[in-house]
Amino acid sequence: MLVRRMLKLVLIAACFAPAWWAADFRTANVDPAAAGMNAARIARIPKRMQEFVDAGKAAGIVTLVARHGHVALLSAVGYQDLESRAPMRTDTIFRIMSMTKPMTGTAVMMLVDEGRLAVIDPVEKYLPEFRGQKMKVKCAENGQTDCLAAPPRPITILDVLAHVSGIQEPATGARTLAEAVAAYAKAPLEFEPGSRWRYRTSGINTAGRVVEVVSGRPYDQFLSDHLFTPLGMRDTTFAPTSAQRSRVATLYTYRDGRLQRTPDSSIRPSEPFPEPGAGAYSTAEDLARFYQMVLDQGTFNGKRLLSAPAVQFMTSVLTGNLEAGFAPGQGYGLGWGITRELKGSFRLSSVGSFGHGGAYRTYGWIDPAKDMFCILLMQRTNEGGDIADEINAFLAMAAAAIE
Repeated sequence: MLVRRMLKLVLIAACFAPAWWAADFRTANVDPAAAGMNAARIARIPKRMQEFVDAGKAAGIVTLVARHGHVALLSAVGYQDLESRAPMRTDTIFRIMSMTKPMTGTAVMMLVDEGRLAVIDPVEKYLPEFRGQKMKVKCAENGQTDCLAAPPRPITILDVLAHVSGIQEPATGARTLAEAVAAYAKAPLEFEPGSRWRYRTSGINTAGRVVEVVSGRPYDQFLSDHLFTPLGMRDTTFAPTSAQRSRVATLYTYRDGRLQRTPDSSIRPSEPFPEPGAGAYSTAEDLARFYQMVLDQGTFNGKRLLSAPAVQFMTSVLTGNLEAGFAPGQGYGLGWGITRELKGSFRLSSVGSFGHGGAYRTYGWIDPAKDMFCILLMQRTNEGGDIADEINAFLAMAAAAIE
C-alpha cells in the first residue's frame, strides 16, 4: 500500500513538473505549443540569426526561448569555429563575461537569506582595507577634480552591486581576488556614493570578495556549491576542463568588413583568478536553469535556493531616477538591468523585465509579465553591446511569437 501511494505521488509530481527539466536537458522536447507560442513565428528566429552569420557579422549564434516552463526554441546556427568549420552546437560553451554579475548578486542575496549580512552594510565592515577610503573632489583654488576628501558615507554592498559606489577600476596586476579588491580600496572614489551610475566590474568583484569573507569559502567554490550544482549547471565553470575545451566557441572581432580571430580566442582557465564580475563560462542550457530559478522566484524543481523577497529585491530598480544601463529606459538592481519605463520596452519587453549581457555579445532576458526568458549567445568583441542588432531582433521576435 505504501509503495502504491509513493508511486502515485511521483506520477502526480511528474504531471505538473515542467517537461523540459528532464535529468538530461539536452534530450528534452522543444514544444512551442506548450509554451503558448506560435511555431511558425518562433521558427523565424533561427532564420534571422542565420542572416547575421551569412552577412559575416557573427560566426555562429545559439538562441533559447522558454515560456510557462517549456522550451519554445533551442537553436544553433553557423559555426563554433570558422577556420575549422566546426558547427555551432546547442551545448557550445561561451565566455559569458558580465552575465556572471547576476550570479554574484544571487550569491550575496543567499547570504542575506541566511542573516549573515545586509546589503546596506558598509563594505568596510567585511573588508577593512576600505576604511578611510577617499573621494575625488574639486579643489577650491582651481576648480579641478584633483583633490581628495572623505566621502559623506562609506560605500555599501548595495552601492557596488548597483554600480553607484564611485569605485574605480585600476589595473592591479593582482593574482588573487583579495589582492585585486585591496587595490580597488586604495584608489579614491570617482564620485559621492549613490549620486551617479557608472558601470564597474570592480564593484561586482568587491561584492564577490565579501561573499568569500562572509562564507569562508572561495568565491567560485561558493557558487559551485550553492548555485551551479543544485541547479545542475554542469558546464558552468571558471576553468574549462580538458574535456570541455573542444566545445568552447572561438572569439572574433569584426574589423575591415570581416570577422577576425582574436588573440583572446585561446582556451584557458579564468586568469588570474575566478572573477565575480566577468569570469564564468556557460551554455544556453545551463543558463536556462539559472534563469528559470529566478523567474520562479527562487525555486527550481521544487527546491528553494533563494527566497522570493530576495529575488524581488534584487530585480527591482534601486538606482532611482539616475541614468543607468546600456539601453533606453533602464534602471539597475543588484546585478540586473531592469526596464523601468515605457521607452525601455522597445524590444517588446514588459516594464519590469530584467536581464544582463556580456562583453562578447551574450545576453539573457527575463520577462515575468510574460512568464518567459530569452538567451542569445555568440562570441564577438566589438560594436553594439546590449543593443546590438542580433539582440534587438531576437528579443522582439521572441515576444512577437507569443500566441
